[in-house]
Formats: sequence, C-alpha cells, structure tokens
Amino acid sequence: MLELRWNPILRKWVIIATHRQNRTYKPPKDYCPLCPTKKGGLSTEVPAEDYDIVVFENKFPSLKEELPRITGTGSKFFKYGKAHGICEVVLFTSDHDGIMSEKPLSRYVKLVKVWRDRYQELGDKDFIDYVFIFENKGEEVGVTLHHPHGQIYAFPFIPTIIEQELDSSKEYLEKEGKCLFCKTLEEEKEDGRRIIVSNDSFSALVPFAAGYSYEVHIYTNKHLPSFNDFTEKEEIDLAAILKTLMMKFDNLFGFVLPYIMAIHQQPTNGTGKEYSHFHIEFYPPYRTKDKLKYLAGSELGVGAFINDSLPEEKAQELRNTPPKGVV
Repeated sequence: MLELRWNPILRKWVIIATHRQNRTYKPPKDYCPLCPTKKGGLSTEVPAEDYDIVVFENKFPSLKEELPRITGTGSKFFKYGKAHGICEVVLFTSDHDGIMSEKPLSRYVKLVKVWRDRYQELGDKDFIDYVFIFENKGEEVGVTLHHPHGQIYAFPFIPTIIEQELDSSKEYLEKEGKCLFCKTLEEEKEDGRRIIVSNDSFSALVPFAAGYSYEVHIYTNKHLPSFNDFTEKEEIDLAAILKTLMMKFDNLFGFVLPYIMAIHQQPTNGTGKEYSHFHIEFYPPYRTKDKLKYLAGSELGVGAFINDSLPEEKAQELRNTPPKGVV
C-alpha cells in the first residue's frame, strides 16, 4: 500500500508505505546492493565494476512516479492523497568503507553538481512541488545500508517544516522588507560567537536556538533561493565548506560523526523566490563523545526541544577542531 493521508489536526500529509517494511536491512559487506557489480560477483544496483557518483531510483520508494492507486475510500472528514512523486538514491563513492571527510575536494564539487542537476530535473516535472535532498548517516540515526549515500525525495506537496519556514520568512518580508534568513545571518555575523567557518559564498554556524548540541547550519551569504541561482563559484565554495565541516565533525571526537543532513531551498512549484534562502541543516545525535541525544517526551510530544549545552560553547569547540584530512 502506498498513499498519502491528511492529518487535519497538524495540517500535514503522512505517507503510508507498507512495502518498506521489507527493504534491505543491514546486509553483510559482501552483499551490499550499493557496491559496484564485480565480475563474477553479486549483481548490485550499479551494473559496473567501478563508479564515481551514481543516482538511481529507490527500490523501496515512499513516493512513485507511476501514479499509485488509493486503496481507501475515505470520508468527508478523512482525506486521502496519491503518493505521486520520485525517490532517488545518491551514491557518493564506490568505496563501501569510504569516509567522506577523507575524500578530495573534487568529489564534493561533483556531488554538488549532481545535487543541482537532480533538483533541476526533478523540479521541472509538473507534479513535483518540492525537491528534498538529504542524508542519513550512521546507525545512530537509523541507517540500514552502511555504504556512503544520500537520498532525494521529490514531493507532490511542500513538507510541513519547509512550509513553516517559508510562511515565517514571507511574513517577515512583508513587514520588514527583508528575507528572514538574510536577517538571521546578518545577526549571527554581527554577534560572531556561533560562526564556525565561512568563505566568500557560505557561512557555517551553530544557530542561536539550536536544538542539538552540535547542530550546524550552512547559509548562502547572498540571497540565493536555490541551486538554480548558483554560479560555478558557489558550487566550489559549497563543496569547500562541506568538506571542512565534515573534517571538523570527524575530528571532534575521533570517529565518523553520524548526522542527518537536510537541504532547504525554494519550492519547485515557482513560489517563494523572494523569501526562500538556500541553507543546509545538520543534526548530529551525539551530545558528548559517549552520549546520544534521544528525542523524548518534550521533543516528540509537544515539539519543545531541550538543548543541554550552550550553542556559543559548541560553536567554539567546532571552530577550534582542526579540519585535518585529505585536501
């Protein structure tokens, strides 16, 4: 079963995707479906003996381009929707045990170009309203395939958190004449204590109201709504700041730091150019070297995050962590 169900109380869509219960779960390294297909070996998702970066459609999608059939009849109150969209997997490297912080800058530049290409191609489809590019990294955040990879969900609607962000930014623009994200970055730069690293095009920071100890956001310094507005300069600068942040993350505690990465940008339905602002959010689950943050009663029950650390101190800690690794 694959369908959307509307939650009228929280005003958001929930995806029902029962077939995903059977998706691949922590296979042995020798049976990894994301590795290259070696001669005489296991046939994988990539029919080549080696590759650089690969994108393919998810075999266990939460959304399908082939229009799914709604099985429920619904009522005047309960509303169903069609899970009409596209889910893709992005393989960052052919190396099953690859560590991205050790990869050269050129790999990051290629990855940014791939993300940009997929945002544009998927967003051009008339049934897609939002292209969400993300990465789940590490078993601590629920990863079931260890090969370095990310995902892309092309939604037929604008997801709730994105909609909340855009509503806030639109309201601020109408009242103050400025993008809310631009104002936020301006304030962060003026304060300076939470800035970790910056270059000509981007700034990485621990936000003033961070919910996670080592939460990091990367903002475009200029008002750029999406990948569509990038030049080659922005592509290279984003690659550079991503690599620097990955090295800092992995050197912070001396192990590859898990996280959830979420790229937020303009919807692809044509709305929000004036008040959308490209940024990337990272949520590492570790609050100390040996303690994880679990979302519990306050966070999941009512959405009130509790951060048991000071953002200014964590930003300084990340700022002081050397970005050692392959350049």
